[in-house]
Amino acid sequence: MFLIVTAVCVGESSMDVFGPDVRRVGGKLACLCKTCVETVGSCPMMQCHYSSPARDRIAQMAKLGMSDEQIIDVFVKENGIQALAVPPAEGFNSMIWIMPWVAAALGLGAIAWYVKHHSKPRPLEEVPAATMERFHVEMDDFEKDLADHDLPH
Repeated sequence: MFLIVTAVCVGESSMDVFGPDVRRVGGKLACLCKTCVETVGSCPMMQCHYSSPARDRIAQMAKLGMSDEQIIDVFVKENGIQALAVPPAEGFNSMIWIMPWVAAALGLGAIAWYVKHHSKPRPLEEVPAATMERFHVEMDDFEKDLADHDLPH
């Protein structure tokens, strides 16, 4: 029982072993284990085959005095742009940032066009004269009935 509790406690506190440098730089790098969609700094899997060694490397590079950008550049050089948790907004990657706004604008434009073209006021149809005559006859009969029953108008 003691071993199980110890293993759980070590597993829960494994992120505390790494300093703020590892969490900060690891938060900018994607975990490439293909199992999760987390960053290296937030990957919850114990002994992840990608993030665990990456955290160790980040800690070693930070001890050597490398800046955050230098460490990130090493990972990008080895794994390409996919190593970044958030792709830079340049070149084709800028489409990731632009397309949601373009899609929203096109959708609103389509809704506006639909409403404009499908909500035109319809012309009122004229009531036939025979119907109007019948209406007046009914109203006269109604008023006579009211007068017969001495009800106030």
